[in-house]
Amino acid sequence: MPWQSLRARLIAALAFIVLVALAVTFAVVYDSTGAQLRAQIDRSIRGGADQLRHAITEDSSSSPHDVLATARAYAASQPYSRSAVLLFVIVPGVGTASNHPELFGSSRPEDGESAAEQDAENALGRRLAQPHAGFSTKPAPDAGDLRLYQLRFQVAGHTIYAGAGESLASVDHAQDVVANSFALAGALALALAVLAAYVIGSRITGPIRRSATVAARIDAGDLTPRIVLPRNANSELQVMAEALNHMLDRLAAAFAAQRDFVADASHELRTPLTVIRGQLDVLAAVEEDGPVPRAEVERVERLLQAEVARLSRLVDDLLLLAQSDRDDFLHVTDVKLDELVSELWDGLSLIAERNFEVGVLEPVRVRADPDRLAQLLRNLARNAIAHTRSPDGLVRVDMARRGAGQVRITVSDNGPGIPPQARERVFERFYRTDTGRTRAEGGAGLGLAIVHAIADAHHGSVRVDDSVAGGAAFELDLPIER
Repeated sequence: MPWQSLRARLIAALAFIVLVALAVTFAVVYDSTGAQLRAQIDRSIRGGADQLRHAITEDSSSSPHDVLATARAYAASQPYSRSAVLLFVIVPGVGTASNHPELFGSSRPEDGESAAEQDAENALGRRLAQPHAGFSTKPAPDAGDLRLYQLRFQVAGHTIYAGAGESLASVDHAQDVVANSFALAGALALALAVLAAYVIGSRITGPIRRSATVAARIDAGDLTPRIVLPRNANSELQVMAEALNHMLDRLAAAFAAQRDFVADASHELRTPLTVIRGQLDVLAAVEEDGPVPRAEVERVERLLQAEVARLSRLVDDLLLLAQSDRDDFLHVTDVKLDELVSELWDGLSLIAERNFEVGVLEPVRVRADPDRLAQLLRNLARNAIAHTRSPDGLVRVDMARRGAGQVRITVSDNGPGIPPQARERVFERFYRTDTGRTRAEGGAGLGLAIVHAIADAHHGSVRVDDSVAGGAAFELDLPIER
């Protein structure tokens, strides 16, 4: 498993978080354990020192030696052990009394000890015998660190120190137990965290790896695979998979549309090019037989100009469709839509012998590109002209508001109409409803695709329905910016 992988990073991150949490918890528990035990020891030795003081002050003897004798008698009744409290009394200038007198120095070495070792212990004992009111911590011979508390009081004018102490070995032992327990628990917790991180990382990265496999196949040119997740996958991954699958569906549709577009465009361009080449071949063959008649030259010239004009229109339409997704496709300004439609229909009446009608035009102002809107309406009008006959063919326009924020322009005719099953496809590029119509008569099939592109660019919509006159009615809905 490479350490650069997401799963390895998840495992490392979770392990680090667990280690930090364990370290913080250990520090808190370790310190609180020591603090609680030290507090208990402080209360215990403070109580022991207070009881010792009461035992001494009950005897009202005025001699320091008598005080010391009383203290020794009380200490003898409270024998010292590692689990008991150390009791001692210090009478400055007289001596000490304790239930463990060896701690305060010995005159001769014990068995197995050298004179130097005994001197070191005696030095520690003399430090213990130094009076110090309040709490203190001092090392003691053979006992480790002692927590001490001394009370200073007066007896018959003499300063006396009554003290008690306990070894801190119990605190060290308890903290060692805490440390060992945390070491064992931490190791188990870390192992479980790594295992859990591995399982969770596998569940998280599994769909991602499958997505990467699908992406690799798509990069190789196969657009058919889709991401399939198990039913128990979490909702975020399901949302991601659905979004990617939807994107792949759109990509597949876009590539298919692009292939169809290129094929249709190639076919549309091939036809006029074939005509031009054929006429040039005819002209060359005639020239080989002798001088070319003027009438033949003029005929070929007319055909070539018609095909060149057709090529130019086709290229212009293709360029317009290619630019329809650009930000600078529209040059928006305030447009009086009723005036634009009325003037446009007046001009169209001069290009064909049809029955041009202008219905109700409500005064409406919109934010739009007047040139693109005029191009859209001209394409709808030419479509109506192409599917009606002279002189009674109807080409009608109406315009009315639809609520407060929309206006509808309807261009209708009395032609053969559009079958319901073809109404969704008439706005596709190069689509023709009448397969029997020639390209010269029916155009390249880009006019309504341009209408749809211009409507989309204006955040509007266009649809086709039946006309009241019996033909087709194209309805253009545009937003009105208030």
